[in-house]
Amino acid sequence: MAKKSAGLLLFRRKETALEVLLVHPGGPFWTKKDQGAWSIPKGEFEENEDPFQAAMREFTEETGIQVKGKAISLCPLKQPSGKTIYAWAIESDADLSQFKSNPFSMEWPPHSGKFQEFPEVDKAEWFPLESAKQKIVKGQMGFLIELEEKMKKGEI
Repeated sequence: MAKKSAGLLLFRRKETALEVLLVHPGGPFWTKKDQGAWSIPKGEFEENEDPFQAAMREFTEETGIQVKGKAISLCPLKQPSGKTIYAWAIESDADLSQFKSNPFSMEWPPHSGKFQEFPEVDKAEWFPLESAKQKIVKGQMGFLIELEEKMKKGEI
């Protein structure tokens, strides 16, 4: 069965600009990648798990921040890998001074027999929407576009 992930797209309004919160994956493979490497905070969930509850849990695990607010369902996006990502937009001005991500362990350098810990996410930042479109992984661009369309239509 194809894997499924759930995540949150936090947004805030700064004067006339819309900003979104994106995270940069941790670990040695992502260290020098920036454009097209950022993501919404998200993670996989089990078949019997509520996707929205999983999105809330994963957001907290990846950022150390708990959010509250009205959740706006976004259309799920199927990734090139076959994974489907479910997402909700929430308006919240999360304080990034509390940012802290869960660690994961991997063999590094490869085939060395040595395991190191890395943060799941090494950075979380607010980006103006147009900048976020440059930063986000291609397969998640639809979330930004849908959020922008909902804002223009006055649905948010």
